[in-house]
Amino acid sequence: MTPDCSCPPSYPHWHGQDVDLGGYRTHTLPIPTLMHMPLSYELYVQRQQHVLEQLHLKEIWPGLALTRTGFLRGSIIRLLEDAPSLSRHAGYFPRPFQVQAHLHQGNVSTIRQAVRNMQSRLLDAGCMPKELYLCYLTCPRCADERGGDQILLLRHWVKSELLEKKARRRAGA
Repeated sequence: MTPDCSCPPSYPHWHGQDVDLGGYRTHTLPIPTLMHMPLSYELYVQRQQHVLEQLHLKEIWPGLALTRTGFLRGSIIRLLEDAPSLSRHAGYFPRPFQVQAHLHQGNVSTIRQAVRNMQSRLLDAGCMPKELYLCYLTCPRCADERGGDQILLLRHWVKSELLEKKARRRAGA
C-alpha cells in the first residue's frame, strides 16, 4: 500500500454472506457523478477522511468507503464506531438494512456478471434487489502488491411477498 492511496488496510470478510447493516453509524458525503461515474472520486474520499479526523470520529474499518452512484449524484458512506456527532452528514442505516456481499476479483469493467449473479440469487430467494454499493479495496497504484484489483460489492435487498410466492411456485413446479 502506497502512503498516498486510500485503500483500506483491512475490511470485513463478508464474501457470499447476507449482512444486516441496520443501526450502523455512518458518515455520508454527497458526490457529483455523471452517468454513474464519480467525478474527482479520490478528492472526495480524501476530503471525507479529513472531515472524520477533524470530528474525531473513528471508523470500524478505516478507509473502507461504500460508494453509491446515480445518474448525476452519488454518495460515499463510511461505517463509524457509535459515538455522538453534530455533523449533518452523520447518521445511521435504517433497521433492517440487509445487504448481500460478494468479493469481486477485478475492476469495474468486469463486474457486470457478478452483479447479475447476485441479482439472480436474490430474486430466486424472494428478495427485491435495491441499491448497489461498491467498496474499492485496491487502487491502481497498489493493486499488484495486494493481489490484483478487488471490489467488495454490497447489494441492499428487501423481502418481497410477491417474489417469494413466485419462487415457491417455481420450486413446486
